[in-house]
Amino acid sequence: MSQVIAEMSMSLDGFITGPNHSARLPLGKGGERLHEWIYELTSWREMHGLTGGRFNQDAELIAESNRRTGAVVLGRTMFDHGQPFWGDTPPFHMPVFILTHEERQAETKDGGTTYTFVTDGIERALELAKAAAGNKDVKIAGGANVIQQYMGAGLLDELLITLVPILLGNGQKLFEHLPSDIEFVRTTIIESPGVTHLRYRLIHRANA
Repeated sequence: MSQVIAEMSMSLDGFITGPNHSARLPLGKGGERLHEWIYELTSWREMHGLTGGRFNQDAELIAESNRRTGAVVLGRTMFDHGQPFWGDTPPFHMPVFILTHEERQAETKDGGTTYTFVTDGIERALELAKAAAGNKDVKIAGGANVIQQYMGAGLLDELLITLVPILLGNGQKLFEHLPSDIEFVRTTIIESPGVTHLRYRLIHRANA
């Protein structure tokens, strides 16, 4: 059954970016440390058109996520910050739906990525993404505000947190601006040498 999922790296003090994130510094000061665990993995490198790397349980986790995902939803800020780095062959290789307030023509990129700009809200973006994904999952890729909106609306089924053993002290937090009726049911723990992956199923008690 198709699921709506999100995956995020987080510091021990709860931040998913460092402070002062901007177009020039998308992950904030020190925020790149949240993702150092992923850069040398075979499955991540393959997505970015690179060869080599390490194959381990982290790489298999990323490969599994790639296999099960059929479409992606992004916020406009994350798109604007990431697009200069993704270039003409973005790492998605699937339909991407971008939440925005600005009308814009759809774009087709090399490698199978298409960008569709959605101006009428998170539910419409999810509807389009589910149609494009078919039997596969829809990934809510961020940023934090977009994932919070989907969690708050009861539209997120699963959350994978990769806990990175660093402290950032400031930045963006994922677990704020959320209703108190969300229940997080832990389903999987995967311990790796450098990080710990925690998978949760989300239940809104009001709707249970």
